[in-house]
Amino acid sequence: MAKYDLTTKIGHYLDRHMVAPLLEFLLGNETYAHDDLMQAKYDLLSKTKMIDYTNQIYKEIHGLEEEDQNEPGYEERRGEVLQKFQQLSEESAPIMDIIQDPTVIQQLKQDKLANIQFLTENHNFQPEMLNSLYDLALFNYDIGNYSSAAEMLYHFRILSTDYDLNVSSLWGKLAAEILTQNWETAFEDLNRLKEMIEQRHFASHLQALQQRAWLIHWSLYVFFNHPKGRDGIVDLLFQPQYLNTIQTACPWVLRYLTTAVVVNKKRRNVIKDLIKVLHQEGNVYRDPITEFMECLNVNFDFEGAQQKLKECDEVIANDFFLVSLQEEFKENGRLFIFETYCRIHQCIDIHDVSQKLDMSAEAGEKWIVNLIRNARMDAKIDSSTVCLHGYRYYFALVAQPHVGCRILLSWVNNKAPFILKSLSVRALYPSDHPYLHPILRSVSKNWPTDGKVAESTTATSRATNQNPARWK
Repeated sequence: MAKYDLTTKIGHYLDRHMVAPLLEFLLGNETYAHDDLMQAKYDLLSKTKMIDYTNQIYKEIHGLEEEDQNEPGYEERRGEVLQKFQQLSEESAPIMDIIQDPTVIQQLKQDKLANIQFLTENHNFQPEMLNSLYDLALFNYDIGNYSSAAEMLYHFRILSTDYDLNVSSLWGKLAAEILTQNWETAFEDLNRLKEMIEQRHFASHLQALQQRAWLIHWSLYVFFNHPKGRDGIVDLLFQPQYLNTIQTACPWVLRYLTTAVVVNKKRRNVIKDLIKVLHQEGNVYRDPITEFMECLNVNFDFEGAQQKLKECDEVIANDFFLVSLQEEFKENGRLFIFETYCRIHQCIDIHDVSQKLDMSAEAGEKWIVNLIRNARMDAKIDSSTVCLHGYRYYFALVAQPHVGCRILLSWVNNKAPFILKSLSVRALYPSDHPYLHPILRSVSKNWPTDGKVAESTTATSRATNQNPARWK
């Protein structure tokens, strides 16, 4: 599915260290030729200080197996990196001794100026030491020592009063936390960075647009790995300034926003806004995920939605950020199709619905029965056949007798008491029918002698807490 791969587009907004995991994912999926990906990985990391790692990649590309066979200039570059690291470590040794002392850290406060005065009076601290700490942190990041870099940048931000360096160090710390998969801290840093961007006065609107575009792309790592990420990405990207950034600079992010909305049952209220944006940007960007929502909510093309859902499965399986949501997206996509179909059809056939859900008749039957049993929709039973009318749905299942009785029994057990209106179950099945007997036993207390279910608007209102007129 190289056609829908976004690595190249997303990579322009990422630090080169953050692109490496994307290339590793593509190598595992064999999305592109192995040799091409290895060369791209080498070209990417050769500009970092990860000398040993890039040398291993070079040897693999050229089939070098001997220990003394290395990339040109390897020994010289390695020596320079080690020498520079030793130099920075010596220069930052005084400040490292201070920040690594637990007793000193416990005495620090929220006031940076007070901290600097305390350290100056008691530990011979000098402001120039912070520059050495910052340089060492960046060098650690560049050689791939991300955990140490994150810790140093944390202490730097506690003491530094330089606003620009604080912003820069927060970007670096966020990248380091992402690469060490420390999602809780990364989530906090992401929110801090967002606040700093919104409070900062940029020289031009273009600079603000660029900063927000970078934040959006970096946030994908956090939002699709943090427990609160699904709410977070919806909250962030639907803010006017970030939605404008997507439409102006990076419309492909709509794939991730659409996926977050589909798998987040709590945020169905934003579907109309999402559809509006997808419709506006349809000529600029579209893929099976965005087209799935358009087919379903704009064109009401259920056959097209079914086909797009199949394509979505392949797209998500080959997307670094979405691969963990593959099954969840498929399940929620089927639920979207089912709900939308039921809103515009009075009666549906279970076999027909199963086809639209890309399921066999038997699997579709079980899926619908489980859907109702788990109370994922409100419903009541009505008409002379086995029909279900939902609070936000109006649909009827025309199925085999045992299917209808099983659904009916499920609702009697899980939703009673509720109105059984004009139900002629006894006319459909003999009284000794094996499937009917449990149902009759469950509703026997409310079953009148004339075989019709008593209607009581007052009882309905108490049982459902809904206006009875809304159920008609």
